[in-house]
Amino acid sequence: MEVKIKAIHFDINDSLVAFINKKIDKLSRRFEAITEVEVSLKVVKPETSHNKEAAVKMLVPPANDLFASKIADTFEEAIDLCLDALEKPLEKVKETRK
Repeated sequence: MEVKIKAIHFDINDSLVAFINKKIDKLSRRFEAITEVEVSLKVVKPETSHNKEAAVKMLVPPANDLFASKIADTFEEAIDLCLDALEKPLEKVKETRK
């Protein structure tokens, strides 16, 4: 499985990359069909409390690509919300593959 992380208009730190990789690795152990994950992170203007946006796109053949985008106080919280939102569609894909 390939993981691509893109930070738009800011420099991403190593701890955030490690957090994202850990969360995606945990999810990919439950759902083996995931072939590629693209994560985009950006800070939404203006500077308010909820201004961190995370978008996660998963390639799960033969199903359509799965996508979730969430805004939260921190990137970690936004990633958690995205992955939580993608679990139900992943369960459906897993059921259809059986």
